[in-house]
Amino acid sequence: MGKVKLSKRIFALVSMALCVTVLVACGKSTVKGASDPKELKVQFVPSSNATTIEAKAKPLEGLLKKELGIPVKVSVSTDYNTIVEAMGSKKIDVGFLPPDAYVLAHKQYGAKVLLQALRFGVKEPNDESTGKMVDFYRSQILVRKDSGITKLSDLKGKKIAVQDTTSTAGWIFPAASLYKEGVNINKDNIKTVQVKGHDQGVLAVYNGNTDAAFVFQGACKLVTKDAPDVMNKVVPIYTTAKIPNDTITVRKDMSEKWQKKIKEAFKKIAKSKKGHEIISSVYSHEGYADSKDSNFNVIREYDKTAEKLNK
Repeated sequence: MGKVKLSKRIFALVSMALCVTVLVACGKSTVKGASDPKELKVQFVPSSNATTIEAKAKPLEGLLKKELGIPVKVSVSTDYNTIVEAMGSKKIDVGFLPPDAYVLAHKQYGAKVLLQALRFGVKEPNDESTGKMVDFYRSQILVRKDSGITKLSDLKGKKIAVQDTTSTAGWIFPAASLYKEGVNINKDNIKTVQVKGHDQGVLAVYNGNTDAAFVFQGACKLVTKDAPDVMNKVVPIYTTAKIPNDTITVRKDMSEKWQKKIKEAFKKIAKSKKGHEIISSVYSHEGYADSKDSNFNVIREYDKTAEKLNK
């Protein structure tokens, strides 16, 4: 009798174990089916003229489709917040996010960074290339050479061209740097003018529409065709600390399998002649390196300083 009860108990435990295994397997299948894209939606943010960027980035659709085996749609968002929200609502699968936008997307929606862009380092005074690939850049505060503005305190009461408030180089780092030097952009009678694209920030200063601009180091080279003498007329009065380069980030529920596929696809494309031409013309990217969330802790530190601007 005891043996029969024991056999029944063992049978029951085995049956339960099988049921759990089946449920887990089903769960994995469901998650995989929900997170594996049938069409990959990739979106950029405008660092310069949005229409121009979209035209330059469109050829990536064919290259990515070839590598991934599914249709790819490339688009350009109106601003940083738009792409973060689109990734949070799963309307966008992959975002070319600047560092602060990535930190926001990670905090709000658990977005995952895959890659960090590599660029040639830039040195002053003429934004010349160092010839060395780096995973960081810097922000600058530009003024007209003949403006009489030579130090940060001179910006009190002036007009400054800025990017969206989630832009690392176009707002966070320069605004936080000003704060550390005793200048509060929100309280020292400074008027900010939001422009779309760092090229527009440079031109705002060049044309005398603003007294200064927050841009990434090297942005003056974006407008040399339209303003050949820009390097002589527009100069930096401040250069910030290192900022981690742009990211290639995916939505939270992208499967590990597809994270790896996307990561390898972008690396391979960046090394091809056609692919390199595209990423170089869009964002001046030269290649991509694996990244991790902790690389962006410096952004979080500057964000905390920026939060003090309204206190």
